[in-house]
Amino acid sequence: MAPRTPAAAARTPSRRRLSVDERREQLIAVALELFSARPPEEVSIDDIAAAAGASRPLVYHYFPGKQAIYEESLRRAAVELAGRFEEPAVGALSDRLDRVMDRYLAYVAGHGPGFAALLRGGSVAASPGTNAVIDEVRQAAHDQILVHLALPDPSPQLRLTIRAWIAKAEITSLAWLADGQREPRELVRRRLVQDFVAALVVTAAREPELAAALAGYLGAERPGSPTSDLVQDLAGLLAVPALAQALTELVVGAGADGADPAPPAL
Repeated sequence: MAPRTPAAAARTPSRRRLSVDERREQLIAVALELFSARPPEEVSIDDIAAAAGASRPLVYHYFPGKQAIYEESLRRAAVELAGRFEEPAVGALSDRLDRVMDRYLAYVAGHGPGFAALLRGGSVAASPGTNAVIDEVRQAAHDQILVHLALPDPSPQLRLTIRAWIAKAEITSLAWLADGQREPRELVRRRLVQDFVAALVVTAAREPELAAALAGYLGAERPGSPTSDLVQDLAGLLAVPALAQALTELVVGAGADGADPAPPAL
């Protein structure tokens, strides 16, 4: 092989030296990828340095320790995850939520181990800082759902219903991960959407303002939507003789006590 001449060397592309900001962003991106694939306690500074093609002292030059880079990586992940709850207010409510939950579960599937360790509270990397980041994601999800409900003054009970459903979505996604994602994602997300609709109906039974809005939500639904399938499933319960009889007796009994019996919803 002929020796390289100065002219040939000049034509050979050299690795550009990263700026301070670029190097920091690179370390965060590499760390996030590692934390997404493994629980944070299983990732070391040496792992991050090796994956970034950097030295251990260089990583410490930008971050005081693994906890600092973990929290910063988590913040970046939280921004992306919170963004997945943003959805145009177009179409039926359950169709919108179905798209939101599809994006949410896709993210959970791609970042499972790190988030599972944190949400379960069993990670040695959990801290007030990491907990605050997760709370910000929960708040973003809560606020986005309120946008879709479009109520001028949502009640404390409705806000509690939303927060309880968000917690259920987290628990469900963790169980789905623990089970190796054996159940198809579309079934998990559809069930979560239907759980929200059911919780919304129960809350509306106690709140006239929400009940009035519920008529609009349901009126926009289409055959085959998550809500439509839920209503069909509930209607199917009335085919169970003992259950239908028990429900009828409860409605009739309420009327006998002097209350105005409401007709069965289905």
